[in-house]
Amino acid sequence: MGRRLGQHFLFDAAILGRIADAASIAPDDTIAEVGPGPGSLTKELLDRAGRVVAIELDGQLYEKLKEKFAGEPKLELVHGDALRFPFESLGVFKVVANIPYQITTPLIFRLLREKGLVSMTLTIQREVAYRIAASPGTKDYGALTLAIQYHGEPRKILDIPRGAFRPAPKVDSACVHINILPKPRVDTADPAFLFELIKAAFSKRRKTITNGIKGLCPEPLKVLEAAGIAPMRRPETLTLEEFARLADLVKP
Repeated sequence: MGRRLGQHFLFDAAILGRIADAASIAPDDTIAEVGPGPGSLTKELLDRAGRVVAIELDGQLYEKLKEKFAGEPKLELVHGDALRFPFESLGVFKVVANIPYQITTPLIFRLLREKGLVSMTLTIQREVAYRIAASPGTKDYGALTLAIQYHGEPRKILDIPRGAFRPAPKVDSACVHINILPKPRVDTADPAFLFELIKAAFSKRRKTITNGIKGLCPEPLKVLEAAGIAPMRRPETLTLEEFARLADLVKP
């Protein structure tokens, strides 16, 4: 079941409580839980929220959850794929989840498009958590960091040891919390081009920003000077604001 779908279920009660606390759940909140598994985190969420919508892909786990939480009025169980779930039907909602590792990035990007999303509190692979919460100039800072920062305010909550899961994963895990901003962090004429430029820059992260953007810009030195960015800087040293300024000069 869980191993087939890439899930490792978290059973440590103290850690589950800290994750639920980090989500800052109010009694009238709607919570979407992706991959509830055996329902350990689900119980913590039901103790705090007004409504929990738990989306489980595995048919056997779904049936066990129906039995375990039979008669629970605050819980809506959904048997389906979270990548195809109509999150817009929830209105205003928060996500709290121990995400199967293989869908982490596509699910995060899917959720970032949802207008009703308030926050995400996610247990994910530690390497990805560090990338999400990274600062400029660090080895973990990259395109994923900037995509999250464009939409939200990320912070790492805690590292989670492998022994807290069953079955124990082969990689370390961490919990991150992302507050979604009421509007994107930066104004830019063309958000799609901004991230095309960011992707191009980080495809050559070991080279200078000049090398990274010259495929999109015939006169990179001139544009960098106009943006106030030294041409010898590496992509991982640029802030989101600097990338936005650069994108608007490359493609006004």
